[in-house]
Amino acid sequence: MAPVEADVRLFEELDRLLGTYRAVVPDAVRAELDRLADGNGREATAARVGRDLADRADPIEPDGGDAAPDDVDRADPATENAERSTDDADGNGSTNEYADDVLVALAEAGVVAYVVTNDRPLKNRILARNVPVIGLRGRNALAITEP
Repeated sequence: MAPVEADVRLFEELDRLLGTYRAVVPDAVRAELDRLADGNGREATAARVGRDLADRADPIEPDGGDAAPDDVDRADPATENAERSTDDADGNGSTNEYADDVLVALAEAGVVAYVVTNDRPLKNRILARNVPVIGLRGRNALAITEP
């Protein structure tokens, strides 16, 4: 959602920071973007852009299993995260932590090399697992925060 919210050219910035990488997005993050995109307003617009960008990344399962074909390069994965929605995984109206939990589990398992997020609580959880976080630095550039 950062490309709309902060005018960030996400993949260009990831190319600049990482060089070669494989972007992956868990299905839980895609589902969260879908829920947010259903509404109106700036957040929904940002979620629709985020969903389109997520389509440029490979899907990944919460256990680190690949939903993509086996011949896809697995080097240096990066994970993109959306902001939290106000629904839980079942749409019950509480804070949605499911997508965040999936990202934390992937980081903890060593499946991803970085997590891309601007969500401060998620960033802290990822850094606590000794995984670097890529987030907005300045006006519209990304930077890596090491644990």
